[in-house]
Amino acid sequence: MEEREVSLHRGLIGAQPEPAANGQRVNRQASREGGFSTGWLIAPSVAWLLLFLVIPLISIFIFSFWTSTGYGLEPGFNLQNYGDYFVSNGFFDPESRRFLSPSVFIKTLGTTFRFTFEVMLLCLLIGYPIAYFLAMRVKSFKWQMALFLLCMVPFWTSYLIRAVAWLPMLGRRGLLNSMLLALDIIDKPTRVLLYSEFGYTTALVQIYIVLCVGPIFFSLAKIDPDIIEAAKDMGATAFQIFREIIFPLSLPGVAIGMIFIFVMLMGEFATAVVVYGGKTSTVGTVILNYYAIANYPFAAVNAIMLMLAMMAGVIIILRLVNIRKEL
Repeated sequence: MEEREVSLHRGLIGAQPEPAANGQRVNRQASREGGFSTGWLIAPSVAWLLLFLVIPLISIFIFSFWTSTGYGLEPGFNLQNYGDYFVSNGFFDPESRRFLSPSVFIKTLGTTFRFTFEVMLLCLLIGYPIAYFLAMRVKSFKWQMALFLLCMVPFWTSYLIRAVAWLPMLGRRGLLNSMLLALDIIDKPTRVLLYSEFGYTTALVQIYIVLCVGPIFFSLAKIDPDIIEAAKDMGATAFQIFREIIFPLSLPGVAIGMIFIFVMLMGEFATAVVVYGGKTSTVGTVILNYYAIANYPFAAVNAIMLMLAMMAGVIIILRLVNIRKEL
């Protein structure tokens, strides 16, 4: 009886199929699976990028060489637009071959960079604690998502509506002035709130801070709690844990958030017109003014210079934080 069972067991074992060599079984299984090829899967995204990114950029570059006739555009290859950019504004003198005073656009670019860095710093100082609270202090996942969506609510409305909404808030008869008068902090409505750098910066921070909170929140949420618990067991203080563990691991989110804000602010123009009242010139407003007078080639030149400045800023941020390495 025992010999019969042993022989039967061996027969069952021998009846099992032998493992396929060199992944043949995997290949047969993969060949049986249906579906689209990789090329068809990426085709929609490639078509989207070509239609709404590559073609518009190529068009802007081509238009920068055309000539404005006052009533339309004349196709051609005209370098005068770039010459006007560097020469007519007094940035470079070809006769003396020396650099002169910076052009109006270069000065405006410097002003745009200043506002951009100020808003980026304020968004980081305000947005990081918010993201830290959501990711580290709120333990329930449902409450994390609920509070995060609450932060996203203003972003669901139109950008222009969010900018215009600051007018009744910061106006002479607005909510903030009424509150200051009620608290006897001021004797009469102040004018420094609206159409000022304070109002402009405040509006930009409120509009774009969600672009900073989101990436930082997701970076902090990915940190393994066991690492923090191990650091506590080893006697690390709260500040040491933040400095050595939490902040370095959140740097990819900080870099991504700063890139989002930087790119959006460099082309910003609506808030400068609505909240600042057009008292300052940004690169976006300069391009808008050339577009308004139908000088599309020179507007295209300025747009290309803006794009190069944005690319330089993004490269600097990526140099400071290696996102791919950190992730």
